[in-house]
Amino acid sequence: MAFYRQLGTVPPKRHTQHRAPGGELYHEELMGEEGFTSDSSLLYHRGVPSAIVDSRVWEFGDQATVPNHPLRPRHLRLHELFTDSAARADAVTGRRLLLGNGDVRLSYVVARRESPLYRNAVGDEVVFVEFGAATVETVFGALRARAGDYVLVPRATTHRWVPNGPDPLRAYVIEGCGHIAPPDRYLSPRGQLLESAPYCERDLHGPGDTLLVEAADVEVLVKHRTAAGTVVGTAMVCATHPFDVVGWDGCLYPYTFNVADFEPITGRVHQPPPVHQVFAGNGFVVCNFVPRKVDYHPLSIPVPYYHSNVDSDEIMFYCGGDYEARKGAGIGRGSVSVHPGGHTHGPQPGAYENSIGIEYFDELAVMVDTFRPLELGEGGLACEDPEYAWSWAGRRGPAGGGGSGA
Repeated sequence: MAFYRQLGTVPPKRHTQHRAPGGELYHEELMGEEGFTSDSSLLYHRGVPSAIVDSRVWEFGDQATVPNHPLRPRHLRLHELFTDSAARADAVTGRRLLLGNGDVRLSYVVARRESPLYRNAVGDEVVFVEFGAATVETVFGALRARAGDYVLVPRATTHRWVPNGPDPLRAYVIEGCGHIAPPDRYLSPRGQLLESAPYCERDLHGPGDTLLVEAADVEVLVKHRTAAGTVVGTAMVCATHPFDVVGWDGCLYPYTFNVADFEPITGRVHQPPPVHQVFAGNGFVVCNFVPRKVDYHPLSIPVPYYHSNVDSDEIMFYCGGDYEARKGAGIGRGSVSVHPGGHTHGPQPGAYENSIGIEYFDELAVMVDTFRPLELGEGGLACEDPEYAWSWAGRRGPAGGGGSGA
């Protein structure tokens, strides 16, 4: 995070004594990035934060992936994934893997139940709340998450998801292998969001009061990696509750950012996708396409030109409005389009000319562009529309009835 926050009680000087009213010494924990050389926060615990009493294997869902081979664009219908299990799933263990590579993994979940305590030691997570609401309880305090919120949870932050209200929580999960932050070009040399950025610090909402939970022998599910890069899980049992924090301060903490607070950058002619960027991670970027006025040159063509991102796979999650460019392709709310590097993609035939004269797009989508190829996970394979690849040609199925591949 770019700016400093303080919650609860902290001593006047860091790394000095901080005692309870009864005289007991609180235990200071430094949570920092990049080996003491980047953002950090100091948390003050009642118990010893490193004390564990058990550690065992946590077997989570199917994380295997298969290559997108033969190469083709894909359409995933996420709303078909949880038709009979929404009442049983939680927002951590219920995730189904859509796509992944060594830099990022994309999942989808529908949840009604409170999740276990969870810590992702592989990388930061950005969770986009499509529908519903939740309280995200963290070691830093509680966040209120609503539809349209990005919830950014820093690496190794212990937290849990508690859905609120009558409707299930539907969430699109972006798990990095490192840190996720605003793009560098939005930031001053000292980390302030610039006047030219499409959002500012006022749009970022951190935790409320610390939770001060008391308990013993508390299980925390930890996702981590082996030396070979395999993602594995461990269930650690902590001697005291991780939420026993009386106060903290620093520049590293979870926060929410609502997509409605993103101010779109527009121009006389079609603007390239980087103007829609909201976050950057190792090997990928996150963009959002929000309702906006579109190109106002008298000869402009508002929908995107056909394009081939030779360095990227482009993954678009359609979560609101009416996406002009792909009308007639089967794309709708809850769709994910997978447009891989090596394939030229763009608007549906007819949309290019039909967009001329349109002044406003009412659409909402979250895009992830990766710089290494993505493979298909179990969830992605389970909800694929097999006809999508041929939609630009107006066919149902490949010419000659060729094999379907992965």
